[in-house]
Amino acid sequence: MGQGRRQHNWKSHAALTGILLLAGCGSGRQSVLNPAGDDALMLFDLARVMFIGALILWLLVAALFIYVTRIAPREFSRCSAERLIVGGGVIFPVLLLGALLIYSLPLMSSQREADDGLEVQITAEQWWWRVNYVLPNGDTITSANELRLPVGARTGLRLNAHRVIHSFWVPALGGKTDMIPGRETFMSLKPETPGIYRGQCAEFCGASHALMAFEVVAMEPEAFAAWLAAEAADAVPPQTPLARKGAGVFAREGCGGCHTVRGTDAQGQVGPDLTHVGSRVSLGAGILPDGVEDFANWIAHTEDLKPEVAMPTYDYLSDGDLTALATYLEGLE
Repeated sequence: MGQGRRQHNWKSHAALTGILLLAGCGSGRQSVLNPAGDDALMLFDLARVMFIGALILWLLVAALFIYVTRIAPREFSRCSAERLIVGGGVIFPVLLLGALLIYSLPLMSSQREADDGLEVQITAEQWWWRVNYVLPNGDTITSANELRLPVGARTGLRLNAHRVIHSFWVPALGGKTDMIPGRETFMSLKPETPGIYRGQCAEFCGASHALMAFEVVAMEPEAFAAWLAAEAADAVPPQTPLARKGAGVFAREGCGGCHTVRGTDAQGQVGPDLTHVGSRVSLGAGILPDGVEDFANWIAHTEDLKPEVAMPTYDYLSDGDLTALATYLEGLE
């Protein structure tokens, strides 16, 4: 009796733990169960329909099994057995799965359309994201590791990759799309709720794959237009003595050989564009907040924070130079 009670308690605890874990999956800014965009909601509805279809099929098979083994166990004639197998094992599943397929295929077309809205070119690097906003006049505004989108409008995303395959995924806004070197893929997103959502590379791409995230900021159209205009401007010159010292450290250490800061001599194309890095939500492709201490931590411990990253670690800088450089970068808004 004691052993049976212990087994019952273990099963109850396991079931309760599973329920709590599933409840946790339904919230958060990186959850497919918390859709905040037109495409994510469509996929969520599709998943529910697919689940109901699978449940119906499972219940039919279970009911049939119980019937022939418990309710009316008897020997079937060859003709009856063949009808049962063909009807229950072939015809019904084909009709059910065919209906689900017919329902689901048209839903995917909207994610490949961008109407006449904004176009954004995204290139996956190791392990960060190059983001280019293409304006109607053909001009390009370059950013990195963050995507901003207007609410209520469909934005087209042209996806490319450098060196290895990556996958673009913002669970709260839409589905996954592979990014393949030498082949441009396309998808579009239409956020419906303003907010900050987390995206992630969903294809293993090397040592820091799990650290290759990004933030998606869904904004009201007026706020997005104002942000885009500000993003097109050159960097703001350093305003304090400490920030000006940091700009000197930036130039002395040759950071401009890899990074661009528009309006200065730094025009490097190897690493992320830093023109407005201080206004971004996160640092290091979604792994750190965006404050002075975080910049200093990133600069001095790059390899520790993101293994095999191409950026060298500047752990030899004095505390004063490190703080000045971090202050300069945080002020690039």
